[in-house]
Amino acid sequence: MFQLYDVALIPLIMGIVELFKRGGLPGKYSPFVAVIFGLLFGMFYLGVSLKEGFVVGLMLGLSASGLYSGTREVVKNGK
Repeated sequence: MFQLYDVALIPLIMGIVELFKRGGLPGKYSPFVAVIFGLLFGMFYLGVSLKEGFVVGLMLGLSASGLYSGTREVVKNGK
């Protein structure tokens, strides 16, 4: 199912979301983009069943959006 090295997909998803934001996507939509890409990676890249891919992809997307917003809050409050 989910391998430890698949955690590297989380920063990749964060990078994709950042590209979308620099392309003009409003920041309030970034969690949705992260979840969508997480689901896509989970269902099509990892090579697991559709059900497992959905769960893992959801976890990846939610982790990426949480990590992004958490990091943003730390940086914002630290300045």
